[in-house]
Amino acid sequence: MTSTSNRSKITPEREQEFYDAVLDQLRECGYEALTMEGVATRTRCSKSTLYRQWKTKPQFVAAALRANRCVRFAGIDTGSLAEDLREAARAVGERSGRDTMLVQALSHAVLQDAELQRALRETLIEPELQAMDAIIRRGVERGEIPEGHPAVEFVTLQLFGVLRVRPILEGEYADEEYLLRFVEACVLPGLGLT
Repeated sequence: MTSTSNRSKITPEREQEFYDAVLDQLRECGYEALTMEGVATRTRCSKSTLYRQWKTKPQFVAAALRANRCVRFAGIDTGSLAEDLREAARAVGERSGRDTMLVQALSHAVLQDAELQRALRETLIEPELQAMDAIIRRGVERGEIPEGHPAVEFVTLQLFGVLRVRPILEGEYADEEYLLRFVEACVLPGLGLT
C-alpha cells in the first residue's frame, strides 16, 4: 500500500473522490471492466496521475476498499443476542444492494490476486467476523446460548450467504425486511432462540 506522504498534490478529499469512482465503477461494470482510464475520465484527471499514485489496478482497488471500510456489526449491543442478530440483519439490509454488488464484482478477481483478496478480507470480511464474534460471545456470557453451540460457526456465513445468493436465485437483493425474516426463521431457531 502506498503511503499518503508519497502522494504529492492530492488532497484527502481528492483521494476519496478517486476511491469512490473506483468503487462505483466496480459496482456498475465489474472488476474486469474497471480501468484506470474510466476512473480518470470520471474524476477528470489524467491516467498518469492515477498510475503515479497506484501502480496497478489491484493496488488501486485495494486502497479504495481500505479507505471505505465500514463495519456494519460494530457497536451492536442491545443486551439480547436475539435482538443483536435482528439489528445485524437491519444493518446489513440497509446497504445490501451496494455491498452485494461490490462483493459480486470482486468475487472472481479476489481468487486471482492475493493483494486484492487480502484487502477484501481486511476491509469487508474480518471486521464483520470480529464484530459478530463479539455479539455471539456476549450472548454466551449472558447464558443465552451454551458455549460451543454447534450453530454458532454458521451464523455469519448464513447472513453473508443469503446476501450473496438471493440476487442470483431470486433476482432481488436481500433487503432489511428479507434479512429480518431470515433471521427469525433460520438463524434464531438454529441457535435455540425465539
